[in-house]
Amino acid sequence: MSDWMITQGPLPRRRPRVLSPLREHLRDTFWFAPTAAMAGVLVVWLVAQELDAALVRSLQDDGDYDTLAELLRFADDAKTVVSAVGSAMMTFIGVVFSISLVAVQMASGQFTPRVVRLFVRSRITKATFAVFLATFVLTLLVLTSYDSNPDPRAATSVPLVQSVLTLVMVALSLLLFVMYVNATLRLMRVSHVIARIAAESFRVAALMPVPAHGGEAPGLGPVTAWIAHDGQGGVLRDVHIARLVRVARGHGVVLRLVPRIGDFLVPGTPVLAVHGGAAPPRRALRYALSVGVERTFHQDLAFGLRQLSDIGLRALSPAVNDPTTAVQALDRVVQILATLSRRPLDAAVHRDRRGALRLVQPVPGWAELVDLGFAEVRACATGSPQVTRRLMAGLDDLLLLVPPERRAPLLRHRELLRQAVERTAPTAAERVFALRPDRQGIG
Repeated sequence: MSDWMITQGPLPRRRPRVLSPLREHLRDTFWFAPTAAMAGVLVVWLVAQELDAALVRSLQDDGDYDTLAELLRFADDAKTVVSAVGSAMMTFIGVVFSISLVAVQMASGQFTPRVVRLFVRSRITKATFAVFLATFVLTLLVLTSYDSNPDPRAATSVPLVQSVLTLVMVALSLLLFVMYVNATLRLMRVSHVIARIAAESFRVAALMPVPAHGGEAPGLGPVTAWIAHDGQGGVLRDVHIARLVRVARGHGVVLRLVPRIGDFLVPGTPVLAVHGGAAPPRRALRYALSVGVERTFHQDLAFGLRQLSDIGLRALSPAVNDPTTAVQALDRVVQILATLSRRPLDAAVHRDRRGALRLVQPVPGWAELVDLGFAEVRACATGSPQVTRRLMAGLDDLLLLVPPERRAPLLRHRELLRQAVERTAPTAAERVFALRPDRQGIG
């Protein structure tokens, strides 16, 4: 019998935000942060320009032309610095871009192409690009504010505040450059990549609905209508849960999502089953489903295990032959499965504010998650005692944690691993050594 996740009762501590799909999609893009920074620096420059103009008017009204002449000389000296900063920023931007390309290429070849999104979503990388571009744009704007008339009585603007703001942006750029290099070097180390993947998986698990009192979901009844996918083909990245619940409540029906997050959608195939009434109009469901070219972590519980499995498989390939990396990936696989070992799975049930069932969303079951985490690595690990020993230790640890009804998939993988080692190990001593549980592989 499938376990159900019910949102009735107290809400979880980390409730998904209404705009969370949009927020996650913007995090997966690289254009938003630099564009916002350049727009923001334009506003800041306008304010600084007005302050400089107000300062000049105040000195002219007071007749303090000597002070204004000193400021003009200072601004003329600062113009040289601002010009140099503008040229240097383009060089810095090129260096950062080159480092990013090299890091992405190395990570994709060494780990898995799916970890490239860690670089795309890196906040420090986006902040560095954003501040560098904003500093470059600011220098161009400041250069336009310099007054060619050296007469204090006729001056209209002395970019004093703007020059100081440029120096502050340069200091911030240098600080971010140091932080960016440090963060990029960390992301090129497999242990940090694996830790980031695990952290994202834990975040997804924390945002899943919390079951209330172990109750069972009521029967949905027969399907009264189907809603087909009429958009472009691609991977189902996430669904706008709040919108689907609102539409189902407004039309007095229950919606059941047919594909799982991460499934590839073919146009014309059903995506929503309607129970208890007519199908809502398509315009009401617009933007409720997000389809893209690759999976994301936003609502995909299995995506972290998929990436860890890929890293373990690549490490065990004859071209790489890195069993220690495979062991590190298995450490996190076991940790993720231990976190989910007693959580209800198979489906997430979402209710409206009155407690009425409105949306059923399929999620991976326990057996599927166990297979995803262990099956492919187990099949390639028979020639590496370090990995087989870690697999045995991980399976034994999970067998101690899971309830009795969830032991079967673990026992199956344990037996399959034993049979595979017995087929490949030539002697009894080697078989005993390869099947001895060891959390470090070969400690």
